[in-house]
Amino acid sequence: MVRLSVNINKVATLRNSRGGNVPDVLDAVRVCVAAGAPGITVHPRGDERHITRADVRVIARELLPLRDQIEFNIEGDPRPDLLELVREVRPHQCTLVPVVPGEITSQAGWSTSTSQEEMRRIVADLKSVGVRVSLFVDPEIAAVDWAADMGGDRVELYTEPFARAFERGAAAGQESFARYARAALRAHERGLGVNAGHDLDLSNLPLFRQLPHLDEVSIGHALISRALFVGLDTVVREYLRACVSDTVENETSPR
Repeated sequence: MVRLSVNINKVATLRNSRGGNVPDVLDAVRVCVAAGAPGITVHPRGDERHITRADVRVIARELLPLRDQIEFNIEGDPRPDLLELVREVRPHQCTLVPVVPGEITSQAGWSTSTSQEEMRRIVADLKSVGVRVSLFVDPEIAAVDWAADMGGDRVELYTEPFARAFERGAAAGQESFARYARAALRAHERGLGVNAGHDLDLSNLPLFRQLPHLDEVSIGHALISRALFVGLDTVVREYLRACVSDTVENETSPR
């Protein structure tokens, strides 16, 4: 079964827009866990514009007693402070993501021209402390092969291109899905697990969850946005159903 990891960054974005601690990211984690989410994802950026390093530590302490049930995934670019934080809190998984200065959100996977020596060293270091390493890549055979050569345990396929193709209609969506399927099959051949994330939602997830060898989807923006109208508990349960069912309610129609 495809596992859902809820990215709670946008809860922190709302909190930071006002200051203080409302809404509390820890409350969001608790609601997601109570609703059945098997994973929590955070992406602490260097400028701490949403999730902060302090948030990561608090969430890690909250989830520690549930370590056998709930996976904790930390995303981020491999800058020294992020790597130090990962080594400190020891999440189940660290997803290494390239960051472009000034970007609003992730724009692409790792380039295959990225320094191999440095990336191999970083991956090996994280794995040495028991952290599974996933590398954020475009759905291309060359990118998957690069991730395998770096020693990664998984790839996270960047799914915004799929989401945009899906919006153009069934044919475009299926054509894009086939591209991702080829990449997923290659990952499996190379001994890599397959994660996916970015702009997956209740509309496109029933198709995408059929991806060969898909282990996990990380979903934040669409999920938290819908939670404003129907509640976080409700929407987590909707996404859990979407991970296993071809039929979901129309996410544009709040109840």
